[in-house]
Formats: sequence, C-alpha cells, structure tokens
Amino acid sequence: LLGQPALLLANLGYLGHMWELYAMWAWLPLYLMAALHSALLASWLAFAAIAAGGPASVLAGWLADRWGRTRTTALAMAISGGCALTIGWLFDAGPLVLGGLVILWGFAVVADSAQFSACTSELCEPEYIGTALTLQNSLGFFLTMVTIRLVPQVDHWIGTRWSLAFLAIGPLLGIQAMLSLRKRPEAARIASGRG
Repeated sequence: LLGQPALLLANLGYLGHMWELYAMWAWLPLYLMAALHSALLASWLAFAAIAAGGPASVLAGWLADRWGRTRTTALAMAISGGCALTIGWLFDAGPLVLGGLVILWGFAVVADSAQFSACTSELCEPEYIGTALTLQNSLGFFLTMVTIRLVPQVDHWIGTRWSLAFLAIGPLLGIQAMLSLRKRPEAARIASGRG
C-alpha cells in the first residue's frame, strides 16, 4: 500500500490534516482561556468551534462530490492553516473577533476529514480497502500524539500567543500532497473523475 504513489499522497494529505486537528481541539480551550481570561467564555467558544465541524463535514462532502476531493481538501487545509497562522495576531482582539476566527477554524479543520478516507477507498483495490483505511487512521492518530505533546513545548519556547501557529505546518504539507495527487492519472478514480 505504501508503494503506490497515489495512496501515499492521500495518506500524506491525511497526515497533514491530523497534524493540526486533535492538537487544535485539545489546546484551544486553554488558549482561549489565556486570551479571554474567562473559563466560561473559553469553554463556550471552544465548544462552538468543535461543533462547527459537523456542518462542515456535510458541506465539504457535497462540495467534494461536485468540485473534487483534492481541491476541497486543499481549500479546507488552506483555511485552517491560515487560521492557525492568524490566531496569534488576534490573541488580544476580544471574544467576538477571536471567537469568529476559532469557529471558522473549527469549521475548516474538520471539513476535509472524511475526504481522505473517501480518496483512499476510491484509489485502493477493493480487497485492500480495510487495511488501507486502518493504516491511514493508525498513522494519523499516532501523529496526533506527537502534536498534542508539542503544543505545550512550543508554548514554553515562544509563549501562548503563538503556540498554535506551528500547527499550520501540517495543512501546508497536506495541501502539497493533495495538489500533487490531483495531477496524477489515478486522480481520475476520485470523486467520479473530478479528482
């Protein structure tokens, strides 16, 4: 499975997504508490950000079926990575501005999630789909342990304000992987030929 370039690119896209997702979910409440000095407000905004992923998944699935999975995932990662880079600049902006950004981030960070599994299912030979998805999920969740653990280290090194910015590394690499996948002939098997 790892020797097939198209599947490898789909997995790299997923790893870029997972680099960011769970670390964002895990540390966003504490980040918001530090920025807003209110545990209650931070809790509600973190809840809203995470809940925004539900409708995002539905919308991204609809978009991916019409516009292509590789483009949809790249767009979602561009938005979520942009939010990771922007949040430090808005640390002192107050609950409305910061809250708006984190809800957008929560929406975008989940929007692409199901599309990686769909890509893998479409690219893989039918007899290997279960193994391919297991491998993808195992690698992704292993990576989340690394990034969840890294956030407090980054916080220690550069401060809370900028501690989440490094999460943008994942989406950046994920975008490259998915746009590279889009250029491959195997992309014709994704989203009914939409890539």
